[in-house]
Amino acid sequence: MRITASGVLSRAELGTNRANLTFPMALALADGALIATLRSGPDKDSAADRIEFYSSVDGGATWSGPDFPFVSPDVGGKSGSLKLCYLTELAPGHLIAASMWIDRTTYPGQPLFNAETEGCLPMEILLADSHDHGQTWTEWRHVPMPTDIGPASLTCPILKLADGRLALSIETNKPYLDRSKWQQRAVYFHSSDRGQTWSLPVTVAEDSSGRIFNWDLRAAVGPDGRIGSFAWTYDSQTSTYLDIHKRLSSDGGDSWTTPEAIGISDQAARPAIRPDGSIVLAWVDRFGSKSIRARYAPSLDAPFDPASEVVIYKHGQGEAASADTGDMLASMDLWSFGLPFAEVLSDGDVLVLYYAGEPKALDVRWARIAI
Repeated sequence: MRITASGVLSRAELGTNRANLTFPMALALADGALIATLRSGPDKDSAADRIEFYSSVDGGATWSGPDFPFVSPDVGGKSGSLKLCYLTELAPGHLIAASMWIDRTTYPGQPLFNAETEGCLPMEILLADSHDHGQTWTEWRHVPMPTDIGPASLTCPILKLADGRLALSIETNKPYLDRSKWQQRAVYFHSSDRGQTWSLPVTVAEDSSGRIFNWDLRAAVGPDGRIGSFAWTYDSQTSTYLDIHKRLSSDGGDSWTTPEAIGISDQAARPAIRPDGSIVLAWVDRFGSKSIRARYAPSLDAPFDPASEVVIYKHGQGEAASADTGDMLASMDLWSFGLPFAEVLSDGDVLVLYYAGEPKALDVRWARIAI
């Protein structure tokens, strides 16, 4: 693989409500155009968070925007902010947006993550539809969650499955003041009516002992209908990152293969599965090489080839890993590069978006990879 072009999708504006740009994603539409979204705010987490939209008609070489199609709604009579927005094209011109909404009313002024309890602010999942390529949108609708899910994290765009269903990937969290042991798990909800109603959750990843956390399950559907899911895997007892673990499903997420360590540690990007079934996986190596990298595999079953590796971004200074899970997660506002997201372009190249910069000024950048 080789990087053929790179640039900045959107540059941070220090000291403004656009000083920190994070959670980027891109969607290649059926007509060849690209839509990207990102979250902007004055800090890594803020009640002033907004979702920005960008578009490109030249494969991501240039972008127009930002546009601001969404206003954060009240949910259950409480005000909050939209933390991220993922898009999926259900049919040509028909997009569904999935967003994670943060309650800023119940614990006013408090950070998203409680370092003492390992709990999160209340979070909800909201959906909206567009039937004109994202020009206009319906009102947000709320996806009810069972109580045992806790504050719900959204880990990737809604998946279009081979059998016509949709899958919504959710990660569980503890309530903000809950001091009990964190029993983290990841689940899928399924919909057979294009996201109007959703099933009960199906567990995708869980360690029954509560020791191993499977965070940020990034997933995509291959041309053969299989789902490839990659988990940021963390040992809470030793406070260390393990290898990223791959899971495959041939039945839309109802069952999964045994988790497989892929020989790469830290946080995976959303994988880019190409029309021939080959896959490009970008990941963050924050504590080793202090970079964002990508590797190629010829299929979901095959290992990633170290010889194919490319360096997408190299950071000047490393980040120190904390010896405590709570402190480590609470310090995420100091992390200054990460959250890569990969999308396959119409010509088979792969576009990777990510954030990078200094702690108080984070841009969203891109790199184009040819295979």
